[in-house]
Amino acid sequence: MEDDHDLMQKIVSLAKRRGFVFPGSEIYGGLAGTWDFGHYGNELKRRVRELWWQAFVAGRDDMFGIDSATLMNEKVWEASGHTSEFSDPLVECGKCKRRFRADTIEGKKCPECGGALGETRQFNMMFATKIGAVDDSSSIGYFRPETAQGMFVNFKNILDAYHPTLPFGIAQIGRAYRNEITPRDFIFRAREFEIMELEYFVRKDEWEAHFEEWRTVMKKFLEQVGISKKLVHETELSAEDRAHYSKRTVDFEFDYPFGRKELCGIAYRTDFDLANHMRASGEHLEYHDEAAGDRFIPHVIEPTFGLERLILAIFVSAYREDELGEGKRAYLAFPKEIAPVKAAVFPLLKNKPELVAKAREVYTKLKKNTPNVMRDDNGNIGKRYRRQDEIGTPFCITIDFETLENDTVTLRDRDSGEQERVAVRELEERIT
Repeated sequence: MEDDHDLMQKIVSLAKRRGFVFPGSEIYGGLAGTWDFGHYGNELKRRVRELWWQAFVAGRDDMFGIDSATLMNEKVWEASGHTSEFSDPLVECGKCKRRFRADTIEGKKCPECGGALGETRQFNMMFATKIGAVDDSSSIGYFRPETAQGMFVNFKNILDAYHPTLPFGIAQIGRAYRNEITPRDFIFRAREFEIMELEYFVRKDEWEAHFEEWRTVMKKFLEQVGISKKLVHETELSAEDRAHYSKRTVDFEFDYPFGRKELCGIAYRTDFDLANHMRASGEHLEYHDEAAGDRFIPHVIEPTFGLERLILAIFVSAYREDELGEGKRAYLAFPKEIAPVKAAVFPLLKNKPELVAKAREVYTKLKKNTPNVMRDDNGNIGKRYRRQDEIGTPFCITIDFETLENDTVTLRDRDSGEQERVAVRELEERIT
């Protein structure tokens, strides 16, 4: 739909204009599928990460967080099945030699030049690299296409170091790399991205109950970060659509401007990974339940979030347009918990030293306990409001001449545009 295309263009434009997201390597013409996050984008990602970590790891007593290497031994990916199974269908134009994902092309003609497309073949999406100075088969390594294997290969280390009681989980947030055939749709499908996921180890006969428990936690988290419930849909994947390691997968799909696509998902990976790594490595990866007196390979529930896809869904959910004051405005209705800037402090007039000094005083006081507060005196008051609205700042605090008399300020609400007088001593409580 034209409206959806227009919305996407507005979000991409705002994201660059306000310093959220920039094209990667832009001054050299860019690099497809790579994106750089500016100050506000980085702050937004950081707050979403922190909320995820609190909800899925720090707020529980059965989780262990790790940070595994992005480079891994080639044998890891052979055992996990990625070397043979991690691929997408590819077609190549016989005329211009451009390559496309077969499932995104309609017909047999190249969408670029009109040439004939060849037969569909499978394209492995892992990024291979050479490790060390010797250039032979022993030097082959891969940048991880997922974070999961770092948790599986550390399963024995977690058992030996912490002696956890089943059920328990291993979690991490980290970068992953996929050599996408056709990266597209802004930050939705990129070649470098962040994953927030965990592997929760359970007894085989208990997996269904834990699957539903984590499914509920995921839904609560999506609401917490401001994802619109009406735009989220749960989809049970068929056997042919599931990953090679999964016996059950539920995708949470989101209505992006370019269509309904996967936002996050939960999978039942059975004992596929641990069993394969145990067989390939020769290491014992069984769990010993001393109370029950048995040994077994645990089964796994895996909730997974792609951080960039989540950020894009937050943008779509938060983007608003309305008529306010002098005319139409656009703003981002971020929840306070994830807003890159929680409040902006500025003097009514930047050429009045007494107002500038008082604004600095109020800002410094708030900054001590609320780090994501900023000062802004660029342009007139109306332009500052519009700028902060686009950044998604929930509150603007204006220091005026009345402030100098009674130590009150004008507190403006982003969503309604309403303003009220508030005592400086009450500001911290109001904005947090």
